[in-house]
Amino acid sequence: MDFDKIDKKIRSGRREWMFPLGILFIIMAFIILFRNLIVITTEIGFEFFIDNFTNSSITNEKFVIVMIIIGIVLVYFGKLKRDNYIKEVWLEYKY
Repeated sequence: MDFDKIDKKIRSGRREWMFPLGILFIIMAFIILFRNLIVITTEIGFEFFIDNFTNSSITNEKFVIVMIIIGIVLVYFGKLKRDNYIKEVWLEYKY
């Protein structure tokens, strides 16, 4: 039984999940950010919205910053993994 062929067949069927999940994180962060911007600025004011980024309490705006950072990291590693996979496939078919 050739386990290398079986392993390659299993790995080739996998989908890349980091890149789309990173994009999803970034999109959701911007949705939360714009929702808070609209709700808070119409109710309280733009200064309160900006103050939520700098005060010491945990707020949605700080979670938005963390979500954007996580999304960027996932997109970076997903792109890196995708590029490595393309190089592996190209080298495999070249030789």
